[in-house]
Amino acid sequence: MTSPRARRSPRRTEALSRERIVEAAVGLLDAAGEGGLTFRALTERLATGPGAIYWHVANKGELLGAATDAVVAAAVATGPQRTGRAGGTEGAEGAEESGGAAEAAREGIRCVALGLFDAIEEHPWLAPQLAGQLSRNPGGPVAPRIFENIGRQVRALGVPGDSWFTATSALVHYVLGAAGQNAANTASGRALGPDADRAGFLDAVSTAWEGLDPEDYPFTRAVADQVREHDDREQFLAGIDLVLAGITALHLPAGRPGGSPEA
Repeated sequence: MTSPRARRSPRRTEALSRERIVEAAVGLLDAAGEGGLTFRALTERLATGPGAIYWHVANKGELLGAATDAVVAAAVATGPQRTGRAGGTEGAEGAEESGGAAEAAREGIRCVALGLFDAIEEHPWLAPQLAGQLSRNPGGPVAPRIFENIGRQVRALGVPGDSWFTATSALVHYVLGAAGQNAANTASGRALGPDADRAGFLDAVSTAWEGLDPEDYPFTRAVADQVREHDDREQFLAGIDLVLAGITALHLPAGRPGGSPEA
């Protein structure tokens, strides 16, 4: 017969911290979405009492915000390029000396963008949380973190200071919009069941577009076949390059591919 002591919940072997709570919250969100994140489930996962959790986070809203910020912080820190405090990327001095500062900044933007794209793809709950938090609490940690990591690279491109906000906003809106739509497409695909085939789905969409009225939809019919062949990540990065090409054409002096950041 099992003793009462053996039936008790396992005791924590690590000191409870805000970081451990947030990590557990991310795990619950990944497994069951926002509805699965309850303080009861969290106490079970952490083998603790609710009072210990409330000592670190006041409510579910604060916990969702902290989980969102933790995932975003990890996403923007990934990749070979990481922003430095003075603007540009680590090692930017050497890149500038070799004439590659602008390309290093572009690559930094691509890395941050792709980190966010992959995070939003990996965590299905992240896109709606980002949309909600950026509209309800733009002064919180998430919006400045994203804006800072992209904006430093925009500055390193040599974009004039009076255009920093516009250029960075264009990139942020594209990244979050395109990544969010891709995540929604992925979620729709999962909803079709384990046997759903992406290639078959895209072929069905392409076929439907090809069958549209040629007078009303000449362009859509013309690109229908490209739907079958496209790769989501490659298409996303191609969009980043299009936005960067526009920023370069509009905001950098003619004939100058990039330069030192404006003061």
